[in-house]
Amino acid sequence: MTIATVNLVIEEEARQHQNNLTKPRGSLGRLEDIACWFASRQGHLLPETLRPHITVFAGDHGVCAEGISAFPSIVTGEMVQNFVHGGAAINVLAKQCSAQLSVVDVGTLSDLSGLKGIAHKKVKSGTANLLHKAAMSETECAEAINVGKEEARMAIAAGANLLIAGDMGIGNTTASACIICRLTGSPAENVVGFGTGIDETGYQLKVSVVKAALQRISDKPDEDTLQEVGGLEIAAMAGFYLQAAESGVPVLVDGFIASAAALSARMIEPSVTEWMLASHVSEENGHALALHALGLSALIDFNMRLGEGSGAALVVPLLQSAIALHREMATFTSAGVTDKDG
Repeated sequence: MTIATVNLVIEEEARQHQNNLTKPRGSLGRLEDIACWFASRQGHLLPETLRPHITVFAGDHGVCAEGISAFPSIVTGEMVQNFVHGGAAINVLAKQCSAQLSVVDVGTLSDLSGLKGIAHKKVKSGTANLLHKAAMSETECAEAINVGKEEARMAIAAGANLLIAGDMGIGNTTASACIICRLTGSPAENVVGFGTGIDETGYQLKVSVVKAALQRISDKPDEDTLQEVGGLEIAAMAGFYLQAAESGVPVLVDGFIASAAALSARMIEPSVTEWMLASHVSEENGHALALHALGLSALIDFNMRLGEGSGAALVVPLLQSAIALHREMATFTSAGVTDKDG
């Protein structure tokens, strides 16, 4: 695949435009950087207002059999129904930031075939137990990636110019911890967190499961990490990111699971990160390590660890403000204001 090229000429012109706005240079801090970042990705000196699309991918995890989650796997399917009924955090935040919201069943254990309002693209009913065997076959992993790519293409065709991938999957912090440990070289103790609210005993069990899974795949190449210890929804998110970058559409990366998907996408195509912005730092252990490995710097730290794309959705109004300031502020010349260098 070919990743779209970032327009560095436009980025420099946008920086010059920022320096001519009626304010001290640099006084808007990272808001200036954000505006120029979007200018270079959109190819416009004055970037367009964002039209965000959030796609939540749902899948279950065989590793839940090890007791690593405070919630049973059935909750994944129940939460998908909650998304459809508009009762989840991401429903509220998507509405607040004027984002289109899609929900995709890529691998739940529950039979949701009769549920309206979601995309039925189930590759299989949950992954295998990553502690003992590959979570997915090579074919299943590829199919899940392609689901994500297809969803990204559909969102872009519908007019989106900013994509957000959300997740729902009981047990997916364990899978994500395995991916992040393997692809950053970090020890399990620095990456594994408390997920949905396990206690200290549960945490130690989770660490031991991650360590054992990593030992199981120690002789496998890094390229096999997603297939071996990932999740169907994580693979779909990776495909979503890859298609966005190929299509030249920015993505706003959410939390812990999203960063594992981003690392997986980078393993497939290293330059995919040029189209990524990090929204927030998750409370979940290891997220900051993953962002550092990706070369991304989060915009906020609100101690969140919900997933669903919630942290990314929360940041959309901030991005809109950065672009609005860049587009709508007067320049020193147009306002008749004397520049300090004039």
